Amino acid sequence: MEKLNDILHELGISKVKLAKFLGVSRQMIYNYLELDSVNKWPKDKKVLLFNLLGIKNAEELNDIKVNTDYIMGVEGRLNNFLKNSSDSIKTKSKNSITTETGLLGKKEQELLEEIINFIKEKFDTENKNNEAYNLFKYLYYFMKSIDTSPETKYMLGYVAKATGFVKPLEFVFDEEEQFKFESIMFSAMTLYTNNSASKTKIEESHRRFVNQIEHKLEEKMSRTMELNSAKVQALKELNYTEINEDNAAEVLAKIVEIQSRKVVD
Repeated sequence: MEKLNDILHELGISKVKLAKFLGVSRQMIYNYLELDSVNKWPKDKKVLLFNLLGIKNAEELNDIKVNTDYIMGVEGRLNNFLKNSSDSIKTKSKNSITTETGLLGKKEQELLEEIINFIKEKFDTENKNNEAYNLFKYLYYFMKSIDTSPETKYMLGYVAKATGFVKPLEFVFDEEEQFKFESIMFSAMTLYTNNSASKTKIEESHRRFVNQIEHKLEEKMSRTMELNSAKVQALKELNYTEINEDNAAEVLAKIVEIQSRKVVD
């Protein structure tokens, strides 16, 4: 791998360009280059690299002589690929990456591409025992909760800062609330990492956590049953057998009326 790193350095190929060429994130490039052999790379990425360098196998890396002609050849293949890739992204963007106000901006497209590539890499390399699947399933639930639980955004901010990706005094959400949350989260994480909280207090805290969630689930279930009961009664009073596009507004109005009767009673 030292030879490959030397070749890439002599060619002036940045990690960003190589990441785009291989269709992976920059972090994954660093992970690949830390392996002790290119033969341990995923097969498709290894083939792409060999095509870029104009070789057939890892052994031929030692035969590469980086001169002007070789540099021009590699740059030509790389730039041609990146140009075609860019044109493809633009075409896809015009056809599919849209919002209510139009096309996504360049930075939004690049971020979306980074996220998709990262997820694909995780599924390719870390999907043992469904770990990657469960990870992104929970991440999906996390994202779905952002609109109803603002503190989830502050969790993102805390993690981004704690892992060094964001400066500690950067506040992109509600500054006052984010500041409070981060301070409390830091105290909690300090207890966790130092293992300084008593087992009894931890068990009691987790018991309250479980009870609170179960109570919310019971309330949700009760509300669901109540709405379902009102729906059945509304259909019966209106002489309908189901809700469809034609009667939806009328049935919903009847449901509201039925529920208001209970309030009055």
